[in-house]
Amino acid sequence: MDVDQDTPLFAIAAAAELAELHPQTLRQYDRLGLVEPTRTAGKSRRYSLRDIAQLREIARLSAEGVSLEGIRRVLSLENEARALQQRVRELESALADALLQQPGRRVFASGANGEVLSMRAGARAERRNQMVVWRPWSSSSEDR
Repeated sequence: MDVDQDTPLFAIAAAAELAELHPQTLRQYDRLGLVEPTRTAGKSRRYSLRDIAQLREIARLSAEGVSLEGIRRVLSLENEARALQQRVRELESALADALLQQPGRRVFASGANGEVLSMRAGARAERRNQMVVWRPWSSSSEDR
């Protein structure tokens, strides 16, 4: 089973304990749409680690005197910013892939063991075992 930040793991009692809130507070936040836990087939709430972090953020903002409507707006803007950042990453990846597919845009180099490496245009191959000897010019003819 893959477990990540969004995997619904915790029943309301465990989530309330982890968030250091009363279970009734979690129910109220759910009704207000401040946090949206996953529901089981029997309609029980299941909270993820991301939900618990959001509950802690709600509690922090509330303790600082932010109204519930203000908290809703802050969370909405944070979620929107997170979604936009993800979309930018996706578009950057798609653009990089598209540029590599254009004719004349692919650059190749040879690896240390002779393998062919595909490189981005403008990138330089890494050289590991190179030595450069520099000798200054001298005016005497024996150095030439």
